[in-house]
Amino acid sequence: MAGKQGERARRRLSTGERREQLLSVGARLFSESPYDEVWIEQVAEIAGVSRGLLYHYFPTKRDFFAAVVERESGRMLAMTAAVPGVPVREQLAAGLDTYLEYVSAHAHGYRAFHRADAAGDQSVRKVYQRALAAQERQILAALAADPEFGAQAEERPDLRLAVRGWLAFTTAVCLEWLRGSDLSREQVRDLCARALLGVLRP
Repeated sequence: MAGKQGERARRRLSTGERREQLLSVGARLFSESPYDEVWIEQVAEIAGVSRGLLYHYFPTKRDFFAAVVERESGRMLAMTAAVPGVPVREQLAAGLDTYLEYVSAHAHGYRAFHRADAAGDQSVRKVYQRALAAQERQILAALAADPEFGAQAEERPDLRLAVRGWLAFTTAVCLEWLRGSDLSREQVRDLCARALLGVLRP
């Protein structure tokens, strides 16, 4: 009887809902343990599905982890997208507030995303690096379209490297904040904002 009830419960989830459930479980496990210490059997057991069903969605563990990383990357890009026509300086605090809200609400996924760089699998690291490159391009595009910083985007050959460094700084700050820093979200926001404006200062 219990088995039949479990089967009915599984059928109630659509394909998209089941995939999202599996990715959520994966984000938690990968955020808590290194890549090599997470087993597909764990994911299936926690999600209440068979290992075969999980492999139906994700043929290999590498595919599964890559999907977790891409999911978190897409979320971050969507939530931190620049607002066209609004100066970068004006939307910086609001954008960082949104970002930090995401980091706090999806701490497991955020940690899992940034664990990807330490994964031994080169194809997984490439997924992570592509995601960071997308964040970098998004910031550079917003700066290029900004009346105050647009000229710098064309004249400073070091700007791309500076933005990349700021992303690394912000990531380190956020990961430390999630470990239990005494700083409030507002203090973290202001710290990251000052760092970016300092990078942009000629």
